[in-house]
Amino acid sequence: RAVLAPVASALLTALFCATHAYAQEPQKGPVSGLPLPRYVSFKSDRVNVREGPSKEHPTLWIYERAALPVEITAEFETWRKIRDSEGAEGWVLHSLLSGRRTALVAPWKKEPQLLVAEDYKTPVVKLGPGVIGNLRGCDGKWCRIFGEGFNGYIEQDRLWGVYPNEIVE
Repeated sequence: RAVLAPVASALLTALFCATHAYAQEPQKGPVSGLPLPRYVSFKSDRVNVREGPSKEHPTLWIYERAALPVEITAEFETWRKIRDSEGAEGWVLHSLLSGRRTALVAPWKKEPQLLVAEDYKTPVVKLGPGVIGNLRGCDGKWCRIFGEGFNGYIEQDRLWGVYPNEIVE
C-alpha cells in the first residue's frame, strides 16, 4: 500500500493536469483551423440545412433569416455542421456562413429584455425575444449590440450567440 499510494497520487495528478490542459485548449476545426465550437451568422436569407455534408443528402429545412446566429460544431470539407438556438442541427455549405457576430435576444424568454446606455442603468429600449442584434463587443458580462433602431448594452447571459464570459472585441 505504501508503494501504491504515491503511484496513484502521481497518476491522478497527471490525469488532472492533462484534463485541465485539455479544457484550456480549444478544439480546432480540421478544415478551417478555427475554434470548435464557434458562433457565426447566416450571409443569406435562404439557407438549406441538410441531413449530411453533401448535396446528395436531403434538405431537412430552409432558414429564411439572414444574420441569424448559429453555432458551428463540426467541419467536413466545404460543409459545416450547425446548431441553432433551439438545438436543431444540420449541415450547411460554408459559403452561406459569415464570421460576423450576431446574437439573439433571449429567445427562451417571453418578456422583452432591457437594453441600456453606456452607464448600464439608463434604459434605451426593450427588445423582444428573438430580435437579432449585431455584436459590437462583449466584456464577459455585458455586450454592446446594435441593429435597426437600437444601440446599447445588454447582459451577456440574455443573449444566444455568445458564450458565457466570452470576450468579443
